[in-house]
Amino acid sequence: MEPKYKRVILKVSGEALAGESKSGLSGEFLCRVAREVKSIHELGVQVAIVVGGGNFWRGRTSKSMDRATADYIGMLATVMNALALQDAIEAEGLPVRVHTAIEMKEVAEPYIRRKAIKQLQDGDIVIFGAGTGNPFFTTDTTAALRAAEIEADMLLLAKKVDAVYSADPELDPNAKKFDVITHQEILEMGLGVMDSTAASLCKDNNIPVHVFGIATEGNMLRAVCGEKIGTLIT
Repeated sequence: MEPKYKRVILKVSGEALAGESKSGLSGEFLCRVAREVKSIHELGVQVAIVVGGGNFWRGRTSKSMDRATADYIGMLATVMNALALQDAIEAEGLPVRVHTAIEMKEVAEPYIRRKAIKQLQDGDIVIFGAGTGNPFFTTDTTAALRAAEIEADMLLLAKKVDAVYSADPELDPNAKKFDVITHQEILEMGLGVMDSTAASLCKDNNIPVHVFGIATEGNMLRAVCGEKIGTLIT
């Protein structure tokens, strides 16, 4: 198989890393993601990864909690996922670097754009943790921001749902699946595949997004090779 893209950012949600359970980490699923990352890395594709933290923390646990404080807790959750994913990918024999937007040099490198690009060029997998380092921004926005910064050819959104739909397909049996859609249409229709800040960043910086289901093994490789799975957002 021939890759269509030279450099990609993979966004993996925290919930996906929990596997069948709703929280925590699934060792089996971490290993599967690691194998899939290896399959595209072996094609010569430069791979950067942004991980969410929803398997450990999602939003405020109560209305009394300060939003910024809740977001910082969420950033720490993404670092836990980044380290777990680093360990799983290293077990596949690949070099992995973790960059965090909040400095914690005992466990990871501080995010430096030029350094991350050099590491990708040298063949390292680079995982970005701690979101943007600022509250009020989602990890989808982090993925869009990092994609623009490292000049990625494609943002891969690995989701539990297999594509972009007009409504939640689990709640609405008549939900329409989109094979191709624009960032502008995502914004106008208010579709929840990513938040409006992330969608606007991708639109303004001409970053295409490929949404696909992470539950089907091999989808990551198919997406990188340009197969028509899921939804392409242009």
